Order: sequence, then C-alpha cells, then structure tokens
Amino acid sequence: MKYYEVNFSISCPESLFGDVCDVLSALAGEAGFETFEETPTGLKGYVQQSVFDDNVLKGQLAFMPFDDTTVNYTVAEAADKDWNEQWEQEGFAPIVVGDRCVVHDGRHLDGVCLSHYGIAIEIDAHLAFGTGTHETTRLMLDALLSLPLQGLRVLDCGCGTGILGIAALKAGAAQAVGYDIDEWSADNARHNAIINGVDNQYTALLGDARVAESLNEQFHVVLANINRNILLSDLPVFRSRMLPGGRLLLSGFYLSDAPQLVETARQQGLSLQAQSADGEWACLQFVTL
Repeated sequence: MKYYEVNFSISCPESLFGDVCDVLSALAGEAGFETFEETPTGLKGYVQQSVFDDNVLKGQLAFMPFDDTTVNYTVAEAADKDWNEQWEQEGFAPIVVGDRCVVHDGRHLDGVCLSHYGIAIEIDAHLAFGTGTHETTRLMLDALLSLPLQGLRVLDCGCGTGILGIAALKAGAAQAVGYDIDEWSADNARHNAIINGVDNQYTALLGDARVAESLNEQFHVVLANINRNILLSDLPVFRSRMLPGGRLLLSGFYLSDAPQLVETARQQGLSLQAQSADGEWACLQFVTL
C-alpha cells in the first residue's frame, strides 16, 4: 500500500515542543495518520495515500490549542515500507497505573508480574492512540478505576485502542460502547476487546458524536479523552447520553483549559466532582445535577 510522508515543522516556545508534538500526533491521527517519527523541528507523519485529505488535515490542525505556535507541513510520496510492521515490532514497555492496573503489549514485559495487579490489559496498538503511554490516558484510567463500575454501562467517545472501555469491563462493567472517527481505531478497539476476552460485552462503532446521538440507550459512565475544542462542541451530546446520577470523565486538554470546560459543563447541568493532573495535562470528573 502507498503512503505519503508528511513533514510537520513546528514553531513554538521550546518548553512546549514536546506537548505540541503530542497534540499534533493526536490531531493528525484523527485525519488518518498511522505513525510518526520525531524530528529536530517537529514530526514526520505517514498516511495512506488513499485516505489522505488535505482539507481534513487542515481542519484538524485548526484545533491546535497553543498560543504562539504554528505548524507547517510538506507532503511527499513515501518510499515503500511496511510501517505497521515496523511500529508493531517496537511496541511499548509495560505501564503501571495507580498500582491497580498494568497495560502491556504482550511481548515487552520486562520482568513485570502481571498477576501482581488487579487488572492487566493487553493492547495491540496497531498505531491507534491509547496505550497508556500518554499522560491523559493514564489520568483517565486512574479516575475510571476509582469508580464503582460493577454492572454499569460505559460509553467511550473517541475510543482509540479501546483501552478505557476494556479497562471498565475488566473492573466489572456490564457493557462498553466505543466510537471513533478513524476506521483503523474502531477496528483496533474490536481487536483488543477480543484479545482481552471481553468482546461479547464490547461494541466499537465508526463515526463522530452523531453516533452517540443515534444510540437508543443511556450510560452510567461517559468517557472522552479528546482535544479541548471537540470536548466543548460535543458536551451536549455527552450529557444527553448520561443516565440520572451518571458520571462524565474528560481529558485531552491542559489545566489552563479546565475553567472553560467546567463552565460549559455547568451549563449542561453537570457538577464538577474531582480534578486531577499529570504535568500540564488535566482530567475532570462530573456528575449530573
């Protein structure tokens, strides 16, 4: 299959470079990009030629949440290479979340005893976002696993690898539904549900918030680890899918963005219950009023 190599050049304060790279990879991932390599000036991203849409990429980059930051890019045809195979061979080291959960790729266990943890999640990431390596995923896992989940229904908005829904099921939830605008991610979430033995309780759907709007059921817990602008836009949909007394967990944004999200949630009839942070990244937990 043919790929484009897109060279992203980032201009930003030096202290923000790593964070801008993280957000850029997430935004470009929503535009179909499958893998990235860091460069001295930014990132190289790789996307199948058949799915690349320059207008979609520009639209995603408009959500970049940093001031004094610009991202330019050039597009060239990539040399033939199995990018999926290269990434999958690299994998990731096990990630421990709050001493309750370990996330691993099934291969690079580095002496970790999986039975030591209450929940072990195997993620065959296949280039989708959500292995636990990013601060926001860890924040969401920690907040989610602090909730009583036994018998509950969970909705994961922008599910990526499916890690959050799978974690909820392993913690006792009865059902998890995830959706993602990236077909690759939706397929990967289904795959990960199978290898974790929860595929009979997990449903992965392709689409954006309109998928959630079309669902007939409501949920005890709604999860969304997406960038700030999409969260602000989709909060009314999230609220509509929540049962009375339901909980909403949000991440994917910076601490400086939290007040705006709290106020928008309040306008939707949601009350802030908890807030946590990892560096500059934040996680908010709300309940219905």
